[in-house]
Amino acid sequence: MNLFQAAILGAVEGLTEFLPVSSTGHLILAAHAMGLVGGEMSAFEIVIQAGALLAIVWLYRGRVGELLAGAVTPHPRGRALLVKLLVAFLPAAIVGLAAHHWIKAHLFGPGAVAIALVAGGIVILLTNRRARAAATTPRFPTIDDITIRAALLIGLAQCLSLWPGTSRALTTILAALLLGASPVAAAEFSFLLALPTLGMATVFDLLQHYHDLTGPALGGPAPLIVGLAVSAIVAALAIRGFLRYLTGHGLAPFGWYRIALGLAVFALLWHHPGAAGP
Repeated sequence: MNLFQAAILGAVEGLTEFLPVSSTGHLILAAHAMGLVGGEMSAFEIVIQAGALLAIVWLYRGRVGELLAGAVTPHPRGRALLVKLLVAFLPAAIVGLAAHHWIKAHLFGPGAVAIALVAGGIVILLTNRRARAAATTPRFPTIDDITIRAALLIGLAQCLSLWPGTSRALTTILAALLLGASPVAAAEFSFLLALPTLGMATVFDLLQHYHDLTGPALGGPAPLIVGLAVSAIVAALAIRGFLRYLTGHGLAPFGWYRIALGLAVFALLWHHPGAAGP
């Protein structure tokens, strides 16, 4: 891996992590296109995913401070949100731990990603009008208004994102919108839910692949640093742009994009069937 490839993958992660298009799916496709596969690539993805999380910590540092206060003191606002995030986190954590090895073995390939991209795009188009209608008179104007029950349902929806290409952002934002959250509340709850979900996934994967961080395929620490920095910067810009967009538009363009990309991958696999495997 050279520095240009590291920057490209960092940008892909930062741009797609919090959009409803699947960062994991895009990283799998981008890495396969550049011939970067194997344990070292898995380790690199862990590092740049941490970069995207740093963007959330920085942009929502006030909320993160409240969550930390709620964890150690009886801070009402911070503790209430912390409980909701933990309730939403648990379903995917349980399913992910149980099915982790099967998912890695069977779903981390371009073919499986293409299926998820198209399916997710169709779901967006089928539910977009209903989601926008619910958002006009939201039951949950802010993330503080989201109930424990709604948080649990959002968490159950997040389990679908364990299939690479589905998108954690898609399942959580769309579920929140359909339950009656405002677009901003839905997006911000999804962003903050990434902290425990992706944070624990990063630690879990790092324990399995830490030895690959020094592998020769990565070319030393420089690509890791570049990928981490680019991911954090691009993620921060993407989050701000997405919030501005979501307040006045629906998710339909993302649905059409997912379908187009998925069909393009299918077409490539048709001509190069050997590339379909993990």
